[in-house]
Amino acid sequence: MPPRSFRDRYRSIFQTKPVSKLMECTGGVHGLKKVLSPFELTLLGIGAIIGTGIFVITGIVAANYSGPALVVSFIISGTVCAFAALSYAEFAAMVPVAGSAYTYGYASLGEVWAWIIGWDLILEYSVSIAAVAVGWSGYMTSLLAGAGIALPAPLINPPGLEGGIVNLPAILIISVVTGLLILGVKESARVNTVIVLIKVSVILLFLFLAFSHINPANWTPFMPFGWSGVLTGAAIVFFAYIGFDAVSTAAEEVKDPQRTLPIGIIGSLLISTILYIAVTTVLTGIVPYSLFKNTAAPVAFALGEIGISWGSSLVSVGAICGITSVLIVLLFGQTRIFFAMSRDGLLPAVFRELHPVYRTPVKVTLLVGVVTALLASLLPLQTIAELVNIGTLAAFIIVSLGVIVLRRTRPDLERPFRCPFVPLVPALCIVSCSALIFMLPTVTHLRFIIWLVIGLIIYFLYGMHHSRINDDTTGLECWAPPGNR
Repeated sequence: MPPRSFRDRYRSIFQTKPVSKLMECTGGVHGLKKVLSPFELTLLGIGAIIGTGIFVITGIVAANYSGPALVVSFIISGTVCAFAALSYAEFAAMVPVAGSAYTYGYASLGEVWAWIIGWDLILEYSVSIAAVAVGWSGYMTSLLAGAGIALPAPLINPPGLEGGIVNLPAILIISVVTGLLILGVKESARVNTVIVLIKVSVILLFLFLAFSHINPANWTPFMPFGWSGVLTGAAIVFFAYIGFDAVSTAAEEVKDPQRTLPIGIIGSLLISTILYIAVTTVLTGIVPYSLFKNTAAPVAFALGEIGISWGSSLVSVGAICGITSVLIVLLFGQTRIFFAMSRDGLLPAVFRELHPVYRTPVKVTLLVGVVTALLASLLPLQTIAELVNIGTLAAFIIVSLGVIVLRRTRPDLERPFRCPFVPLVPALCIVSCSALIFMLPTVTHLRFIIWLVIGLIIYFLYGMHHSRINDDTTGLECWAPPGNR
């Protein structure tokens, strides 16, 4: 193919990738096995969503933003997320291809927008992995302390927090999960079901043990930081819902995706939101919200405060199991984003290279593991959670906008699931997410803008010139690095 002129390259940045061409890349011997049923995918979603949101960030948000009105923050986030889930479900059923919002942006808005959302997803997943690892560290530290093993403060806290130097447990868990993924971890439906049952059982146990200890006085004042705090809290707890994006990342591994993906996305979100509301109501009712200020293990901490130390230890064990599964899903999803972008030529071919024995993307998995371990070991949880939420909200906006655009530009496409009341529902998502982004701290906006600027520089220096959007590649060639064709 002759080299393209700068004008041609510039025009191509707004070119969309046809759905038919996206689907061709799922074929060939390197295509992923379609094994997940609706029930299994829903459990995968619950497994990804239920974890850090309940076991880690509830305390921080209650203490610093929402107070007892944390339940209202979760209701607001859940409602906005429901609008986004309907848009995701339409795209996922129509384009069951790895890449999630990145792929949907490529199909509807054009290459440069796909790059922006892909770069955004890299931030979203990487920072999420770091935050989950910090939460895992908090629960492991709490569990060991209950057993009489006190880890030194410099090795369990980031610099600047309680004499910390490095969060060593966070580094260790990311290293273990990275190693498992490199070896080719195959999470069967049975194993995932066991993990979800453990997590849900622990949550139900907490509700059972704590319900009788609720003191209504702890709910007063209900909104100590006002509506501003509640809305800021809603923006931050969006972190808890990143899991349903991971459901769409597994699109190529789903049986009957046109039916299965909408069920998995919407079903897992609904069940998880109900559990979030129940836990936050009870949590703020048994312990004054101000006591959660410096804990990364609020559920276990709350049970300890009301004298149920054995329950606290049991919750820590369940939380550790559950959070570990979330880490596996997020690390898996992050590598798939890199893989999809590399397959389209926007990132170097090294990110889509597979190990000859394990058939896993070893190099990109190692890269993600190293970067996220550094983030988890050096940054405090609150900073991490704020940064990931603006990425999640931005992703929801672009997916919702993509639904509106594609309805107008390609009304002929088959849509096995149709988002209702278009453009109203996607527009509500766009407006709501924009409002929540506005409520985030200004420093978070600045960090996000800097990240996007860096991403655009990389795109115009590399991605635009190596894009494969006009290559005649199908099937196996879509997956293979150029040197292997």
